[in-house]
Amino acid sequence: METHSRRASYLLSLVLFMGTAGACKMGPDYVRPETPQAEAWRVPTSTAESIANLAWFDLLKDKELQELIRIALTENQDVRTAVASVDQYRAQLVMTKWDLAPSLSYGATAFLFQTQGGNATTIPGGGGAIVLPGVGGGGNTTFSNTIGFGSLKWELDLWGRLRRAVELSEGQMFAQEENQRAIVLSLVGSVSEAYFSLRSLDLQVDITKRTLKTWEESVRLSQLKFKQGYIPKLDLDRFEAERAGTAAKLAELEKQVVQNENHLSVLLGRRPASITRGLKLTEQPIPPEVPAGLPSDLLQRRPDLLQAEQTLASATAGIGVAQAMRFPQFALNGALAGANANINGVQPGPLFIQNIGAQLAGPLLNATALGYQVTVNETKARQAALQYEKAIVNALREVEDALIAVQKSREQREAQEQQVAALRSAFHFAEQRYEGGRASYLDVLTSQRSLFESELALARTLQGQLVSIVQLYAALGGGWSVTDHPENNLPDPRSGAQRQPSAVLVHEQQR
Repeated sequence: METHSRRASYLLSLVLFMGTAGACKMGPDYVRPETPQAEAWRVPTSTAESIANLAWFDLLKDKELQELIRIALTENQDVRTAVASVDQYRAQLVMTKWDLAPSLSYGATAFLFQTQGGNATTIPGGGGAIVLPGVGGGGNTTFSNTIGFGSLKWELDLWGRLRRAVELSEGQMFAQEENQRAIVLSLVGSVSEAYFSLRSLDLQVDITKRTLKTWEESVRLSQLKFKQGYIPKLDLDRFEAERAGTAAKLAELEKQVVQNENHLSVLLGRRPASITRGLKLTEQPIPPEVPAGLPSDLLQRRPDLLQAEQTLASATAGIGVAQAMRFPQFALNGALAGANANINGVQPGPLFIQNIGAQLAGPLLNATALGYQVTVNETKARQAALQYEKAIVNALREVEDALIAVQKSREQREAQEQQVAALRSAFHFAEQRYEGGRASYLDVLTSQRSLFESELALARTLQGQLVSIVQLYAALGGGWSVTDHPENNLPDPRSGAQRQPSAVLVHEQQR
């Protein structure tokens, strides 16, 4: 009884020692580094709540576009690959955490041993085996079997190597989660941009068809006037050349429409096919203002910045892992089993076997190499810190570029709308004067060509304005949560379950 008490006390002392020593962790704890920030944006913008706080379906009102985005978020291969990657790193984290717990294995053994002469036959049965003495000869025959727990091992994490490894795995997993969110946000932007480009091409095709019809009528009238001798052949050739050039432009635009549909189909994760349309380009709602919020909000919202920070945190934990590898590793091991022996038919009865021990192992000849491994991990952490700083600077630039694009594309559109109205009026009067014989064909050609080009330019500018708003939304790290809108719930690509927003997005939406 006293012996068991001493053993229990000894084990308890070891556990307490492990818990006390376990408070030590080698290597630095992660602290967010000093980062370049700005108090305000270079381009003046509204101080209202940032547009990035909107869910994508509150920003993009076209129902057909919303449906395309839903399909892409469900079926796009990049998103599904990112989900699988998160699952991989999540499983790796669980495996790393299990290293902190004792490992326990089981097994069973059996052997037959004969010292000299004779034969023995064993017949399995019951808790052991039946031994039949050998015929002819007087050898000693021994049979034994053991069944139970084979091995117990528990590494004492004295230097925090295992816990730093858990921190490293957590950083990698969180980085993959932010990478998934970055892919989703990028996909929303890419589908939106491709859709607006398609609708812009549709509008340009309509403009070109209308212009081509006008040129065909001009050619028809010119042919009549040429036959009647009212205009020279040069005028007719000029009108026919303009008609042919417009027809060539139409063929080019129709080719781009099909290619754009194919590109959009790939974003949806599907084979090339026709794309359903919703609102026309001129009917797309444009927010009266697009506030950007504060620059400091980017650190809490943009997934690429959060991914870079988690990569830095993971690299910092790797320093502790490398440093702890230079110190001895302590482990408890033991065995617990039951055995049954049979010696020449005599069974002494079941035996109970137990043992416990301690193991100490540390580097010797490879200590120098492990020291260089610490240097390698420290260098990786410095590189990760520089990449994090670079990501912040690049994020600020992307927002500034998008802000100036939103502002100037609006001004450009307003100016081009005035230009189109003026050229449309000029063409109308030039056509009337030419038919009345008071103006030359050059006036009509110049007016019609200028109007056609300005209408196409206006369509492209309107597309650019819509795209610039989407790019600003993406540059600000706009949210993509779908749980706030019951009609827009998206299935999880893994199992069809509803996708949950990240903790960062939930925090941002609550703000």
